[in-house]
Amino acid sequence: MVPFELGKESEYIGNPFVVARETVGRKDYYLSYATAMEIHGMITQPQLVVYITTLKPRRSITALSIEFRFIHSQKKYFFGLSDYWVTKQEKVKVSDLERTIIDGLKKPEYCGGLTEVAKGLWMRHKDVNINRLIRYAIRIDVGAVIRRLGFLLELYKIGNSKDWELLRSHLTETYVRLDPLLAAEGKFLRKWRLQLNVSSKELLSVVST
Repeated sequence: MVPFELGKESEYIGNPFVVARETVGRKDYYLSYATAMEIHGMITQPQLVVYITTLKPRRSITALSIEFRFIHSQKKYFFGLSDYWVTKQEKVKVSDLERTIIDGLKKPEYCGGLTEVAKGLWMRHKDVNINRLIRYAIRIDVGAVIRRLGFLLELYKIGNSKDWELLRSHLTETYVRLDPLLAAEGKFLRKWRLQLNVSSKELLSVVST
């Protein structure tokens, strides 16, 4: 049904988050990446892509200029989820704040890049449960996530040295790029086994904006 306030409009998609839920049959899904960042107030720009993590691979679909993009995941990674009430009657599943950060560090390409994830982390850093965040990172067991998270927490002075050292205890000797979307350039930081292809200065600039 087209809402009365839309007048003569003949097409109406409804709330895109509810549409995403219905598309996957209400189960084995959660809203994720940039969509979850939007829900958690980690970005300021409206999104034209709705990201849905699902157990089964699916092709993207587009309806009235909104793309619904499905990201395949294994069942063991379906944790750290919460309900988000779209209206008083409708709710959807979304990654919680800490899981959203972890997902963004794992696949920043679905969030606009590492810098956007870092900015979102800083915007909500006072609300982040550090213990839960670190526990999720270790549970995901992806070296790049642990490296990027530890580096950003220390850079922004979120948590304390014990938190950072706990993450460091899970490092191997392998180096990864800080932002996997950018070229393999920049200095190597042994402490976190990272190639800093995004400068600390650029990442710190989000603190003052």
